[in-house]
Amino acid sequence: MEKGRQVRLFDRQARQYENRREGKTQQQWRKKLLKQADGEILELSVGAGANFPFYRPHVKITAVDFSPEMLSKAKRAASHHSLNVDFILSDIEELEFQDHSFDTIVSTLSFCSYENPLRVLHKLSRWCKPEGNILLMEHGISSNFVASTVQKVLDPLLYRTIGCHHTRDMLGLISQTELSVQRVESYWLNTAHLIWAKPGKGR
Repeated sequence: MEKGRQVRLFDRQARQYENRREGKTQQQWRKKLLKQADGEILELSVGAGANFPFYRPHVKITAVDFSPEMLSKAKRAASHHSLNVDFILSDIEELEFQDHSFDTIVSTLSFCSYENPLRVLHKLSRWCKPEGNILLMEHGISSNFVASTVQKVLDPLLYRTIGCHHTRDMLGLISQTELSVQRVESYWLNTAHLIWAKPGKGR
């Protein structure tokens, strides 16, 4: 998909993201994952700021999104929760930071939308400090044959309408990178994963 069209798709969804009321399960996942978020934090594809209620008040957050409308909603959420956030309007696939810039890197439900998710994962390993944490809550292809078949059938339509792939193999992608996975919790027929990782294997 042409990048400008994808940005417009997410711009149109920004109000829906802001008004979305997640179920208790997903809120608990975010809370559990973000307990380890500390120090200088980079959040990829921040959306409307769904993670902001779960950050500790003293952290410093750099929040990136390529959708101006999403960032507008996220700024409002940051103010509501009295968080210290720098916002960057940019495509994370094109953005660069110095190596070892962040104590924690967070991505929740963003890898479904990247053209080259493997390249983004490699960036995370470089941008995170050696002793830091990479915290991911991502969805993808089920290990269940029936569920995965439905996902494959619906994926082209979902990508065209909401800009999101439902057939990414997140654990398989991570296995191709330098990331050292510390812990994984998988749910919903292995379509949803909480992943705690470090920036380099063997460090």
